Amino acid sequence: MNLQYLKAFYVTVKLNSISKAAKELHLTQPGLSMQIQSLEKELAVTLLTRSNKGVELTEAGTVVFDYANTILSMQDNIERDLQSLKTNKKDLLIGSCKAVGEYALPCSIYIYKQDHQDVDIHYNIVNSEEVLNSLSDRTINIGILNGYLQKDHIKLEKITSNRLLLVTSLPLVKDKITLEELVKLPLIFREEGSGTRATILESLKAYNIKLKDMNIIYELNSMEAIKTSVIAGKGISFIPELSIKRELRDGVLREIQIEGLNIQSNFYIAYREDHQFTSFEGEFVSFIKSSKRGFC
Repeated sequence: MNLQYLKAFYVTVKLNSISKAAKELHLTQPGLSMQIQSLEKELAVTLLTRSNKGVELTEAGTVVFDYANTILSMQDNIERDLQSLKTNKKDLLIGSCKAVGEYALPCSIYIYKQDHQDVDIHYNIVNSEEVLNSLSDRTINIGILNGYLQKDHIKLEKITSNRLLLVTSLPLVKDKITLEELVKLPLIFREEGSGTRATILESLKAYNIKLKDMNIIYELNSMEAIKTSVIAGKGISFIPELSIKRELRDGVLREIQIEGLNIQSNFYIAYREDHQFTSFEGEFVSFIKSSKRGFC
């Protein structure tokens, strides 16, 4: 398969426009169309149809597009890794869930860097589901997740556990509540794809409590934003203990105990089954799994 033609097809779909894609790829519109047609001829299928709204994928086009992102990412990674070999450059590519990435991981990276000054560390903070997608797309080689989220060809190893606490800054809320009282509280929740969200819902499933049963006032895609909202008295939320140790100590936030419910949030290191760690990647994995990791 001609990767240049595949990229022409992929960019056209992403931009939903022949003219925009041609400009992006520095091609003429007829030249771009010829490349897509050549790809269709090579695969013996029709990939696109033009419409008033731009371009539309055929059924075969949808299949090819789903693979194109991974294939093109692999091409970019091959070129990047070969360039790194030529320059002896060491790039550590990490993706982390927000519970760890925003609070615990910066200290670990600082400690690791003390003994690995020659390693350039790049880490992206997203939710756990996006970390898994980045691993599959090969844009990162190591991921850190909150909660056990499965994905084909991705291996997970548990590194630590942390309590998920229901916390508030509101003085009128009781220190201990029942599950019946929990569902009535004004809760701020993490977004779909969050490991924290998945852990909470899985724990409540044993008590036949679903998302629709709770009083979710709004959802946020940042644990820091949730913490700020709770401190401001805008609602109540489940937050990993590691990210609010100072606020609990200073009395800015306080835990609300729930009778019969203790939620443990597990953190995992994740990587592709077929990925061969470089020496410095292997050292980082061993470091994160050890007691020396120094989470903040």
